[in-house]
Amino acid sequence: MRIGITGHRGLTGVVEQQVRQLLAAAARTYDGPDLTVVSMLADGPDSWFAQLVLEQGGSLEVVVPAEEYRDGLPPDHHPLYDRLFDRAAEVHCTGMIASDTAAHMAGSEAVVGLADVVLAVWDGLPARGHGGTADVVSYTRRCGVPVQVLWPEGATR
Repeated sequence: MRIGITGHRGLTGVVEQQVRQLLAAAARTYDGPDLTVVSMLADGPDSWFAQLVLEQGGSLEVVVPAEEYRDGLPPDHHPLYDRLFDRAAEVHCTGMIASDTAAHMAGSEAVVGLADVVLAVWDGLPARGHGGTADVVSYTRRCGVPVQVLWPEGATR
């Protein structure tokens, strides 16, 4: 089973804890060794779910949306990104250079293309910019890939 992950970044502490619990529950529904997570390893749900899957014996495939992607992530996320990246069984690159919204959407499209199902940590609202979580959910549905939306009841961002 190959699960793609997408989701909102910059969640408040309370919402983060709730989302981490939802992700842990989702991870437990799959057999660890037979599970592969496909992730761009952004700070937030992308990395949290990758960690969970690796901890339960699954594997990780990383999608790099652009050569400059890592540099555009928050500096305090770089150590976790690097640790997870080093554990990747496979790395997929879009070939893009600039880490912009077009690259992020291209990376998300690659995640969807590699996944049997996509987990989306999504509040159900429209995207705040091109390539946001809502756009990824919409693209996933258009492709016919099943989407499981995870969002804490009553939470806002």
